[in-house]
Formats: sequence, structure tokens, C-alpha cells
Amino acid sequence: MTAEDRRPGNRFDDVADAAHRAFRLLPAAPQDIPPPNSAAARRPAHRISADPDTVERDLIKLVLTLVELLRQLMERQALQRVDAGDLTEEQEERLGATLMILHDRMVELCARYELTMQDLNLDLGPLGTLLPPAEEP
Repeated sequence: MTAEDRRPGNRFDDVADAAHRAFRLLPAAPQDIPPPNSAAARRPAHRISADPDTVERDLIKLVLTLVELLRQLMERQALQRVDAGDLTEEQEERLGATLMILHDRMVELCARYELTMQDLNLDLGPLGTLLPPAEEP
């Protein structure tokens, strides 16, 4: 591997090529394939239907979903670091308290916008759900 191969630009190109190949392998859904010579063949496949009355709630739902995904990723990383013994006892306590506070704030924000934590778990179709299943108490 040369120094030029390790440059970030080349790695990004490799990632883009891999993503392009992966998306080419995905089969088109029947509703995405317009019949030949139809009006549907000449218009865009999908349109976003945004209801002006719910746009704020929908945006909050999207933002909270991303925050919850990041929170869960941070929690997993913290558990790995604790298991590996990378943290002092004080750091473990502080990290645990911070993650608990963040979870409490997420629950409060969900309640404010009449959402549940399960509402944040987007269905990605054949890929499953965005977030892992909720743990039983």
C-alpha cells in the first residue's frame, strides 16, 4: 500500500464505490417500477408528503431518533471500555451518571411531544429496525 493509497480521498472513493455496488444489488420494489409508456414513468418515483400540522412533531421525532441512536452507541462503547478496564472507578461513575441523565432527558422530551421511545425506532423494511429491541426491565 503506497502513501497515496492511504490518503482520505481514496478511502472515501472506496467507500462510495462499495456503497454504489451494494445499492445496485438491492432489488427494486414493484411499486418503484413504472409500467412502460405510462404517465408514472415520466414523473418522480416518490414525493415527500409533509403535513403542515405535524411537521414540528415529525422533525422532533427524527432528531430524537438520531440522538437515541447516538446515546445507545455511546452506552455500548462505554460498556466495552468498562469491560476492558480502560476507565478508573471515578470515570466509570461519571460516565454512568451522564448516560442515565441523558436517558432521563430523552424520556422527558418524548413525553413533551407525546412520543414513546418505541416511536423512535424506525422500521427500515428488510433491514429491520434502526434501534435494537428494547431490553426488558
